[in-house]
Amino acid sequence: MNRTTLSLIAGTTALAAVTGFAALTAPDASGGDTTTKAAAQLPVQRTSLLCPQPSTSDVAETAYTSFTPVTEGTGAEGSAELVAAGEESTGKANKTDKADKGKADKPVVEVKGPGKPVTGSTDGGDSPALIGTAEEKFAPGWTVQETTEVAAGTGRGLLGVNCTAPDTEFWFPGAGTVADRTDYVHLTNPDDSAAVVDIELYGKDGALKSTVGEGITVQPRSTEPVLLSTLATAKEADLTVHVSVRSGRVAAAVQALDDKLGGDWLAAATDPAAELVLPGIPKDATSVRLVVFAPGETDADLKLRLASPNGPITPAGNETLHVKGGMTASADLGDITRGEAGSLLLTPTDASVPVVAALRVVRGKGDNQETAFIPATRPVGTRATVADNRAKGTTLALTAPTRTAKVKVTASAGTTAGEPTTKTFTIKAGTTQNIDMPAPAGLKGTYALTVEPVSGGPVYASRTLESKLGTLPAFTIQTLPNDRGTVAVPEAEQDLSVLQR
Repeated sequence: MNRTTLSLIAGTTALAAVTGFAALTAPDASGGDTTTKAAAQLPVQRTSLLCPQPSTSDVAETAYTSFTPVTEGTGAEGSAELVAAGEESTGKANKTDKADKGKADKPVVEVKGPGKPVTGSTDGGDSPALIGTAEEKFAPGWTVQETTEVAAGTGRGLLGVNCTAPDTEFWFPGAGTVADRTDYVHLTNPDDSAAVVDIELYGKDGALKSTVGEGITVQPRSTEPVLLSTLATAKEADLTVHVSVRSGRVAAAVQALDDKLGGDWLAAATDPAAELVLPGIPKDATSVRLVVFAPGETDADLKLRLASPNGPITPAGNETLHVKGGMTASADLGDITRGEAGSLLLTPTDASVPVVAALRVVRGKGDNQETAFIPATRPVGTRATVADNRAKGTTLALTAPTRTAKVKVTASAGTTAGEPTTKTFTIKAGTTQNIDMPAPAGLKGTYALTVEPVSGGPVYASRTLESKLGTLPAFTIQTLPNDRGTVAVPEAEQDLSVLQR
């Protein structure tokens, strides 16, 4: 299709304001003046989030909490909703397909306005995966938390996950295929065409032999749970799962269920990097296990430090970790926090080799043990939000690994009642702080927490949510990476001279 140069300029600007598109720049090929004005940061106009099927347990109780922080420059229009995979949108958040969709299904969650969270719930083991879309004023920073309580059976406990945007590659260090583990990787396709996915497993000796994980088809607007133990015969406690998409895009998350230690969702780790931060290990953790994988053929040697409330500490007996290229390594860190807040910092001892990493954290003792995971994560950046916080059992951990940082934290209005409140905290370099953030005054229901660094160095964050299930200290942990609510859009000017070149 032929288009004019002016149409291309307008189209480029529009695309750059949609989630998933980076800033577009074009150097001056003539070699003349290359000075360009800084790109403007504009709110994204559309966000997609996918929530995996929460549980197959008949006693599962699942809550969905949706929240969009207030963002300047978004206008007054927009909508956000979550519908079951395989069903169609009401059309409010997908107007372009409305004429072709048949009768719309009622959304599981439909947001009323930015600044106040809303909830929905489902019970039992047949709850579907959800496909969500937010547009215009609802899109920047949109977050949805899926929290499930399972009172009994394999993986009993509190399972929580942030619903995620579709992508084409995911890393999950910390999965397992041993006899007491039942781990699934959930693949959800939001689009109207099929996606084709490869799943690779890497253990202590490298890639596990398997052809079953190649070319898995995920049908349009559907979800596909894949049991990891069916992909390879080897039984390993510490595996790294690599999900790569040949065509299309999916959201992926690993549901890790243990017969004795409960279970939780293992979210994707951040992209391979030489330096990683794993924030917010609970101060009463009784067991912490580190799992690291080095993609490629080059070995990695890592220095381990714990960012405590008083500064970085080198854990005795676990000062370093050697990771062979293409293999998964692990280290048992025990009760590394010893009653204080902490975050694990991984840095190279010599040459910089990219790795991926996650922690498996256990609380409790004997028959009352429960598990959660902390993957290495991106910094908060401009802003990050986590939903489904409660008056009791919510702990927000902030880490400033390199330089002191000042951070603004806002507790939103409650789902039923409660006024928002904001406080500013200073996190000293090399420390982790469990901050004393008050819940909204007059709170009824749950609320969201939004973290915004004000000055200083990079900040990393996680939220621990606790819920007592009888004598079980049930808990789940979610990291708070940058919400990517804005995107850099280059300034474009009309230049009719290009038509004459």
